[in-house]
Amino acid sequence: MSDDNVAPIVKRPERLPKPPWLRVKAPNSAEFAATRNLMREHKLNTVCEEAACPNIGECWAKGHATVMILGSTCTRACTFCNVKTGTPDLLDPHEPGEVAKAVAGLGLEHVVVTSVDRDDLDDGGADHFVRVIQRLRATAPSTTIEVLTPDFRNKDGAIEAVAKARPDVYNHNLETVPRLYTEVRPGARYFHSLRLLARVKEIDPSIFTKSGIMVGLGEERREVLQVMDDLRSADVDFITIGQYLQPTPRHHAIDRFVTPDEFEEYRRLAFAKGFLMVSSSPLTRSSYHAGDDFRRLRAARDAKLAAQS
Repeated sequence: MSDDNVAPIVKRPERLPKPPWLRVKAPNSAEFAATRNLMREHKLNTVCEEAACPNIGECWAKGHATVMILGSTCTRACTFCNVKTGTPDLLDPHEPGEVAKAVAGLGLEHVVVTSVDRDDLDDGGADHFVRVIQRLRATAPSTTIEVLTPDFRNKDGAIEAVAKARPDVYNHNLETVPRLYTEVRPGARYFHSLRLLARVKEIDPSIFTKSGIMVGLGEERREVLQVMDDLRSADVDFITIGQYLQPTPRHHAIDRFVTPDEFEEYRRLAFAKGFLMVSSSPLTRSSYHAGDDFRRLRAARDAKLAAQS
């Protein structure tokens, strides 16, 4: 074989060793196993597993799981995400009912429902979200509902349909700063995602809105602060900021590990900019401690309204 036919050797950057503040224990509790078995029983996907979340041991031991609907295969290929990309699964018409049964079985006070991107569907999967919300309301009426949706780009009426189903929290993550979108989130558009969050508030101001970003991808401090300002301009209530962790060598490389002190500074600045709730730490993820954070968020809004009256 000639040299012309030999594939070039691509030298990938060495993966940075995890600092002490990012090391977590492997999950092995009986409670963790019980949550996993319940997910298997109802044939549900979870973002906890699909995205290789570092907090899965802690959350599942408490009976908390983030359910991922619309199948396990995404139509996009974001370079930060561990969810597989390819030909999507067929929609399961029984999934809304199974989600509701699992939530009732876990006795959850708060549930987070997310999904893969489904650009192949006319509505991006919005109606499926609506049906999940409706079944949860019927089966577990005391459970508060948080949805973490795709951007529904080019799907007319999708955002409106989900917002009008009235989840307690509507979450949509910006993921990173606009400069890095072509590298990290090539199928999305930063200002479309901002507009989605603003639109939810226009439809129903009583719905809490939430968004999150990862740091350690190569962003600069000033860009993170600009994202905060953009989110406040869209009247977003809650921001999450967490460390990006590279799932595999094929994914976007980690630029650096952000220190706990830097996360604390971001937390203080976000509160100063007017967010009602901020979660900023190396292990923060969109759904990490979501139930506790929702209760704090609601209390913060009540206190703000009382102060204004």
